[in-house]
Amino acid sequence: MPYTGEQLLPGQIGTFLSIVSFVASLLATVAYFKATQSQLPSQQQSWKRIARGAFLAEIIAVIGIFVTLYFIISNHRFEYKYAWQHSNYQLPMQYILSCFWEGQEGSFLLWSFWHCILGGIIILREKKWEAPVMVTISFMQFALATMVIGIYFFDFKIGSNPFVLMRDQGMLSPEQFPIGFDSQGHLRSDYLSFIRDGNGLNPLLQNYWMVIHPPVLFLGFASTIVPFAFAIAGLWKKDFGGWVLPARPWAIFSAGILGLGIMMGAAWAYESLTFGGYWAWDPVENASLVPWLIAICGIHTLIAYKHTGHSLRATFLFFILQHLLIIYSTFLTRSGILGDTSVHAFTDLGMNAQLLTFLLIFVVPSFVLLGMRYKQIPTVAKEEVISAREFWLFVGSLLFFISALFIIGKTSLPVVNKIFGTKYAPAEDIEYSYNKVLILFSFVIAILTAISQYLKYKQTAGAAFIKSIWLPTLIALVASLSISIWGDINYNKYGVGYLAAIHLSIFASVYAVVANAFYIFTGIKGKMIKAGASIAHVGFGLTLLGILISASKKEVLSWNTSGIMVNFGEQSQENPAENLTLVKGVATDMGKYMVTYQGDSTHPSDPKQYFKIHFKYKNKDEGFTLYPDAFVNFKGNEGIMANPDSKHYLHKDVFTYITSLPNKEKNRDTSSFKDHKLQPGDTVFYSQGFMVLDKVGRNITRKNIPYEATDSVFAASLTIYAKDSSKYTAEPMLILRGNNIMPVADTVISQSLILAFKGADADGINLGVKESNSVLEYVTLKAYQFPAINVLWLGILVMTFGFLLASWNHIQKNRKAELKKV
Repeated sequence: MPYTGEQLLPGQIGTFLSIVSFVASLLATVAYFKATQSQLPSQQQSWKRIARGAFLAEIIAVIGIFVTLYFIISNHRFEYKYAWQHSNYQLPMQYILSCFWEGQEGSFLLWSFWHCILGGIIILREKKWEAPVMVTISFMQFALATMVIGIYFFDFKIGSNPFVLMRDQGMLSPEQFPIGFDSQGHLRSDYLSFIRDGNGLNPLLQNYWMVIHPPVLFLGFASTIVPFAFAIAGLWKKDFGGWVLPARPWAIFSAGILGLGIMMGAAWAYESLTFGGYWAWDPVENASLVPWLIAICGIHTLIAYKHTGHSLRATFLFFILQHLLIIYSTFLTRSGILGDTSVHAFTDLGMNAQLLTFLLIFVVPSFVLLGMRYKQIPTVAKEEVISAREFWLFVGSLLFFISALFIIGKTSLPVVNKIFGTKYAPAEDIEYSYNKVLILFSFVIAILTAISQYLKYKQTAGAAFIKSIWLPTLIALVASLSISIWGDINYNKYGVGYLAAIHLSIFASVYAVVANAFYIFTGIKGKMIKAGASIAHVGFGLTLLGILISASKKEVLSWNTSGIMVNFGEQSQENPAENLTLVKGVATDMGKYMVTYQGDSTHPSDPKQYFKIHFKYKNKDEGFTLYPDAFVNFKGNEGIMANPDSKHYLHKDVFTYITSLPNKEKNRDTSSFKDHKLQPGDTVFYSQGFMVLDKVGRNITRKNIPYEATDSVFAASLTIYAKDSSKYTAEPMLILRGNNIMPVADTVISQSLILAFKGADADGINLGVKESNSVLEYVTLKAYQFPAINVLWLGILVMTFGFLLASWNHIQKNRKAELKKV
């Protein structure tokens, strides 16, 4: 049956290209495998030509899938399930890309796209290692292609096709979509005209960070395949050391981009989520952090091997684990197993068996191959000297490795519970359960980051070491003591022991910054092209310092001074004492500020509601305005989904978000006026105080009242005295226009009062008094101050630059080495 308005061609093209990608990646894998195994150069070249052609077809197919799906989403083709699930007409165009990777299928395609780019570079740049490395990359592409092909093998579903139609997925039924069916229960041919809009993008993803963060993060994920593939190729071909130099720039690049992607996610969390920070030890955050930690282990043991021959076995292990943990994180975040413990996890698409197969098909062969070759991997019989750089590189790598095991162990509790039927629960204070352990590791690692480059490989003379390190040590000690003493670092929530660990770690992080900055000029004589490692270490120290100061000096500003306590419900983690309710137009005390809720606004094309919050310093005539926003009752779900707003200073951030709003539906005005007969000087009591009628006259002080020159206008001037010692004035009015009497009420919003001047006679005026919650316009606000938060963001940028500079330097070294061979 033809259906009016459907465009089937894009879906058919996309499905065809998915099949092409599936077949081409499999063919490339087989052809590269044959090229690797072939002994004759002519056969190798023949298989390589086939493999390259297949991989080129793979690249074209993946890009074609990407473009086709983007076309469907951006044109709101709601006959397709993926477009309906993730987009709608109101969505701003800049967030269309976010729709693409909101779903699992789109994120798999993004991952595959980056593999195409990286694989293409390997084909162009690597000669000796092209075939064995591309076997692994092509097979990874084949595995990803199965995730989006969406076919059935007997009763087993392989992948989830993003080009399926709504009507083919059981999403359009007479019960769910009655308007789209005729009296016979058949789907109408014009059903598409009744689908008015799509489901839309998750409000929390409608942020510019979610346009740029996923591509960078998935580039980091994808790039881990390259050092992994080199390590597997080295084991496979028994060339245990030859792969190290070509893999080194890739490993450093991967660590830099993965770290940047992770911290872009932290920036998104800081700007879009309301837990009051940038890192909450969420399982999905942890699952991406652990591979980065392992990557750092691999880079440092690789460097040790390059200079001394030590730690090659560890290097193999770390680069294999790095990529396997990326796949494991994919299983954790996409299987639905973290649904109760993470706000980031994808929903379960019924692909758990396939995801587990995806994991095992890489884990088992990798460790079998490593086990088979383990004893053949060359080692240095001589023990490392304790004064040698390689010894401390290995110790630092070991500390990173133990940290990674600790984090992934705690993160994997839901998996343990699932397998063994246990009921291990996360710690009540999740952040502290991680921080109390990792702060000790960070102290030692930062110290090693400071001193390791001053050590020589194989052995270091003690006098020379002390001579080179004493000045940066002294400067770091003075600087860190200054921060600790005058920076008011007195975080005592967890006792003196934890506070001492913070101060020690502040010294260690400052030490890492100062010592590595010194080394750029004393160790490598200011040659910036060689300074990548030192610059990355400086960035690491700054990052750690920013974390320590911003977390230990994070300050709640919004202590409740208004006396209005909001009930957030039993499930909420909000503390009413830390949330300040602001009545519209009333300046309220908030520490060094007077804060006023000045109003709110919406836009027809934007479902968010923006709230104008003005901060004014008490001691100076300056201030700033913030606009936190919220989705109110989004898609019929009662409540708010808030997005923070921050005021950025060089040395701190003021961070705010809305935690509660009045429910306009529940607070409909059902109360009535109570009439009182008053003479000037008389008093009327209400629930929150009393009011006095001062006078009645024709001297009008209220502005913007619509009366005409021929009207007779009378005003009742009243003073309201509240229980909290506040005093207000009100001026209800009475307009006589011909035979018509028109009362003009006045309101005292903060007291929920409506006052109406209803008439007058010889006994006095008739004043109507009504107390109504519908009058009260307010927001409840949470506000923090984050000192030195910019030190953290600066550290991330510096560290990323250092990684990229080091990677580029090693690329240039490899090119020079190749030219010498020629």
